[in-house]
Amino acid sequence: MNVHAQLAQAPLDEQTSAFADDVTEALSQHPKKLSPKYFYDAAGSELFEQITLLPEYYPTRTELEILRARGADIKAIIPKGAALVEFGAGATTKVRLLLNECDFGAYVPVDISGDFLNAQAAELRTDFPDLNVFPVTADFTAPFELPDAGKAMPKVGFFPGSTLGNFEPHEACGFLRSARAILGQGALMLIGIDLEKDERLLHAAYNDAAGVTGRFNMNVLVRINRELGGNFDLSAFAHRAIYNRERHRIEMHLISKKPQTVRVLGRSFTFRAGESIHTESSYKYSLERFAALAKGSGWTPKASWTDADKQFSVHALVASE
Repeated sequence: MNVHAQLAQAPLDEQTSAFADDVTEALSQHPKKLSPKYFYDAAGSELFEQITLLPEYYPTRTELEILRARGADIKAIIPKGAALVEFGAGATTKVRLLLNECDFGAYVPVDISGDFLNAQAAELRTDFPDLNVFPVTADFTAPFELPDAGKAMPKVGFFPGSTLGNFEPHEACGFLRSARAILGQGALMLIGIDLEKDERLLHAAYNDAAGVTGRFNMNVLVRINRELGGNFDLSAFAHRAIYNRERHRIEMHLISKKPQTVRVLGRSFTFRAGESIHTESSYKYSLERFAALAKGSGWTPKASWTDADKQFSVHALVASE
């Protein structure tokens, strides 16, 4: 039995069904687009970890540099015994810097991938035996309940990696408002934001010489083929990342090299030669534009730190009264 027939006969689980709905709707649009959240299956997550180590890719190492250099400043503004709530918890490298430096009463990692989350939580419990770790399996972009044990503690949100840049500005505002509602009045938020810079640096970071970012981008088509019975010919698409100066964002695209028709879940989607699937945007902010976004979303800027070259920033925000 082929993949299409198997998918037709077997009911899809909730996550795969949501993936299927999003993909068929997105490929029906003009222009076509896919959500960047679908990059991150096991293979995509591994490719992204490889990206963070590339010489061209500055955000991860620069944010780590800021967190290391400013650890004492961050500790000084964090209430002792606070619950650290990480939105979209991934690799624990960055959060370990905070856990080593500050006196947290609990760590609440939040992510939609429960198995990955629980594995990371088990490692942290071993390495930080006095820390209460309460993983929450949830979509961090939507409202969720904090664990009862952490509700009475002061709250500190953590959203590193410039992930906020992947949101459209109105979506970023919506996320910050949702996070404020979850964490509560007076809560603190630590957030990583990529800064505007020379376009040549941005182009190199998203079009690396080793082609890892291209494989990462293409992996969403691999997922569609595997999980939704798609028949994308990967060799018929090319990775392209460009800087949209007017909108202050890097855009990642998959470009059709020829006229073609692709089938997904029994539906056909046609492509012209040169037609794009827009897979991700990564907005770059000035310090002033991000401060304005934060203020308009219910947060008061408290402090911000950058590296010496002003490539990246980490901000401390307080939930407004």
